[in-house]
Amino acid sequence: MKILTTGFAPFGGETINPSYEAVRLLPETIGEHRITKLELPVTFEGTPALLAEKVRALNPDVLISVGQAGGRPNITLERVAINLMDARIPDNDGYSPEDIPVEKDGETAYFTTLPVKKMMEAMNEAGISTSLSYSAGSYVCNTVMYAGLYLATHEFPGMRSGFIHVPFIPEQLEGKKEGTPAMELSMIAKGLEIAIKAL
Repeated sequence: MKILTTGFAPFGGETINPSYEAVRLLPETIGEHRITKLELPVTFEGTPALLAEKVRALNPDVLISVGQAGGRPNITLERVAINLMDARIPDNDGYSPEDIPVEKDGETAYFTTLPVKKMMEAMNEAGISTSLSYSAGSYVCNTVMYAGLYLATHEFPGMRSGFIHVPFIPEQLEGKKEGTPAMELSMIAKGLEIAIKAL
């Protein structure tokens, strides 16, 4: 299968984003799966178009987007994306949308089409702490998840799509509240590889 995996550039004052750093560590092939990697900007307006352009060029069987959820203690597999852009902080273009739909003609929400329970079980069995999440938020991560599922619904009905949130890595903890959870980058990358094998 052809799998498109995406991660994000740094945002919110960070100098690194573990989502793309982990994606970058993935091998070019995982089993019979061919992996294509894409770094996305943290922007509400430009990112969905860039994602659509790449999907149309590659026509992948699976789209797995990855993003940072600092403060979460483990890898979380998202189950639902909502048709809402509502920013707590500006994106990397300085844009702060409030109560704006991702797609005007889109559904209120889309559920992931990835086998998230199977993926979670595989990661947990390998000793990598993983859980399911029922909120991808309303920032750019949710926008990308929604955009991928919208594309699958309207243009690529055979493409499975979903989103994985990853925690901070230890290198990001300087200056943060004591007790903020983190996970080693190598473990995050291993988790993503196991999740892909579970497809």
